[in-house]
Amino acid sequence: MIDVLGPVAVHYVECGTISGRARDSRVVRLREIGANLRELFLEARPSAIAMEQAFFGSNAQSTLALGEARGVVMAVAGETGLSIWGYSPATVKKTVVGHGRATKDQVGYLVRALLKLRRVPAPDAADALAIALCHARNLETSSRPAQGKPAGPGAQR
Repeated sequence: MIDVLGPVAVHYVECGTISGRARDSRVVRLREIGANLRELFLEARPSAIAMEQAFFGSNAQSTLALGEARGVVMAVAGETGLSIWGYSPATVKKTVVGHGRATKDQVGYLVRALLKLRRVPAPDAADALAIALCHARNLETSSRPAQGKPAGPGAQR
């Protein structure tokens, strides 16, 4: 999570991951993710949500689980009135690293450097911060993100 401070500056707030316990049923894990997100949104008061656009993987079960988790994020964001923006992985990599085929290591390294962190965040957290940086950069370059798209049907801007 980052704060956009003026037209160019961003400020690191915190990062991490939210997941359910593997031994719990999928429904329980999704409910836990939603509860943790509600708590985080109340505490941090974000103005928007930026997330990776949906993609279709080769593993149907993984794609389904990711879609369900995205649905929880979108539902909780919608409950709180947050706008939701989606960015393709290539757009995020190009914005943060300079080219759309960057490795996870390159993304993590640049996220650490851009946010002046002491260490590279865990890969999933680094990806989330990279998406936030991409969104901030797109807000900076136009009044409406040029590469961002509302993240789903009925998504707010």
